[in-house]
Amino acid sequence: MKIVQSIGEIRGVVKKLQLQNKKVAFVPTMGALHNGHLSLIRRAKKHADHIVVSIYVNPEQFGPNEDFGSYPRTIERDLEFCRQEGVGTVFTPNDEIMYGSGEKFFRIEIDVLNKHLDGGSRPGYFQGIALVVNKLFNIVQPDIAVFGQKDYQQFQIIQQMVNEFNHDLELVMAPIERAEDGLALSSRNAYLSDEERALAPLLFKKMRECVEEIQAGLMEPQSLFKTKQDELEAKGFKNDYFNTFSMNRMEPVAKLSKGERYVLATAVYLGKTRLIDNIIFEC
Repeated sequence: MKIVQSIGEIRGVVKKLQLQNKKVAFVPTMGALHNGHLSLIRRAKKHADHIVVSIYVNPEQFGPNEDFGSYPRTIERDLEFCRQEGVGTVFTPNDEIMYGSGEKFFRIEIDVLNKHLDGGSRPGYFQGIALVVNKLFNIVQPDIAVFGQKDYQQFQIIQQMVNEFNHDLELVMAPIERAEDGLALSSRNAYLSDEERALAPLLFKKMRECVEEIQAGLMEPQSLFKTKQDELEAKGFKNDYFNTFSMNRMEPVAKLSKGERYVLATAVYLGKTRLIDNIIFEC
């Protein structure tokens, strides 16, 4: 496994492989790898001959009062996970490599797709993600890139960016990796206390209950969502959003239609930990 830091070196590695007619899949991460990330790597291996993983905590996607400083950084453990999973190359840039030290004049703006869900709750969040992913795609130039369904809004935004910016790659969405009790895996789960960790799976349980009622015929589920939020708050959760959204435009949908697909997406705080989750379903 190669560990590279410079832009020139990672480009050289990928171009050499592609000249040998080998497909390169790219899995961008912020490190603190867990089984959710490893599932992305395993998914990538089904589509390509060589896997590139990036490990970089991107400061542009953190707000001023968010957890950039305390975000878990476990580089040696991450590299060992990559070795065990058969990753070919790990790209580990720093801020200077990714953004340089000079004055910046360009940003990426997003319309519609970031108005709700995490985009509505975390101003500038998806602009920061779009900026770094756009840069990583330009640097690595893979054939395939793999992202997880857990960040479904992120996937939709990146897919649209790929389309509009004419990136020559295929985007693959991997399903959510969950613990045995249903909790969606996340690096931020490490922030949960033992008591909070035992309580956290209740979020997914309430979501499944909603989907079951919708698929049984409830086409206007807003009062149901409010009930589930009240039940979560009674257990100590602080609600951010809990709603059904359109698959492509990420806009809330109050009245569902039979035969259509939607995403039920949620975000809550449990203590200081922000948890997000979603279920894609058909009415």
